[in-house]
Amino acid sequence: MAPFSMSIIPIDRSSDLELLRREGYNVQVTGAGYLVVHDVPYVNSKREIAVGALASNLDLAGDVTAQPQDHTAKFIGEYPCDSNGKPLEVLKHQSGSYDVGHGFVAQHSFSRKPARGHYENYHEKMTAYVALLGKHVAAIDPLVTAKTHKVIEPEDDNLPFNYLDTASARAEINTITARLAEDAIAIVGVGGTGSYVLDMVAKTPVKQIHIFDADRFLTHNAFRAPGAPEIEDLRAQPLKVEYFASIYARMHRGIIPHPIHIDATNADKLGSMSFVFLCMEGGTAKRAVVDKLEALGTPFADVGIGLYAKRNSIGGMLRSILSLPDAREHARSRISFATDDANNEYDKNIQVADLNALNACLAVIAWKKLRGFYFNLGKERFVSYTIANSLLAKGDSI
Repeated sequence: MAPFSMSIIPIDRSSDLELLRREGYNVQVTGAGYLVVHDVPYVNSKREIAVGALASNLDLAGDVTAQPQDHTAKFIGEYPCDSNGKPLEVLKHQSGSYDVGHGFVAQHSFSRKPARGHYENYHEKMTAYVALLGKHVAAIDPLVTAKTHKVIEPEDDNLPFNYLDTASARAEINTITARLAEDAIAIVGVGGTGSYVLDMVAKTPVKQIHIFDADRFLTHNAFRAPGAPEIEDLRAQPLKVEYFASIYARMHRGIIPHPIHIDATNADKLGSMSFVFLCMEGGTAKRAVVDKLEALGTPFADVGIGLYAKRNSIGGMLRSILSLPDAREHARSRISFATDDANNEYDKNIQVADLNALNACLAVIAWKKLRGFYFNLGKERFVSYTIANSLLAKGDSI
């Protein structure tokens, strides 16, 4: 499916936002998932009328607003006071630094819950906070108002998603999430584990996700991939990269399919990538790709699953190896380049979606740690999970 070209949050599709705009408030929806009302007058500690901005994270149903789940609001400006210059304790919640997107940082958080316990919509919520500030402004100058009839439209052209990431906004982790906004990620191989890597990376603000695989998506793939394809999808035998691109382009604008196997002849296609997930089988092609990434100085994560059947059960181990320029040999000693392992049940396409997903999780977590999204005290480069005793081990801390 082609990426959407429309604005992420058209204000006129949400009656509460549209009402704010019609009444003359300067409203903006930021790429971080916040509604911002600009030009809000308030009184500062010097009994002067100043201008600030109110912000609220947005709860959405697609591209229209839903009922606000959070009664608090953020404020950009000094802490507001009454007409006598005394701080408005009725609003006090907490102060700090709150990224609300588009370069705006709020300094204060307000808490004012209505009698019914919640706001019905964003018009009610934002006008309630504007009114609490405005009545003290009116005591000094009754002609000053937040209804200035200037409108700032959303600036969403460079956003990676077709709709706002309200999950990060609700959790107030936009600044942390922004650490993942790399230029280009590659996933080499979108089989069992690679498809789950794609599922997780597509939910991050990475600008481009290049997926490489020349195989077709067949019935057995459906049982170790995220989602549930229609039987018509399987009958069509689409290329894996085209099948997954059509699904994840619904959410992420930067999915770029490459229907080729990467080997020594074309490994230079990875030259512009800032990080690579290797989810491919061993052999000479994998060795050539590793050689190329090392020569380029590109960080990458290699994943692998080794399984065996014993006493009518499946055992084995998953591994994730993070290879960085400062310790290539450590990583290379862990990477498997073996092929045609007769004892590896995984090579027989055994259905292990849960193991594929866990293997992908280990690699994606390693990448997120590298980028500072997660705490990284151990700085481990190798993580394994042994099925039989549920042993999670790590090593190769540099």
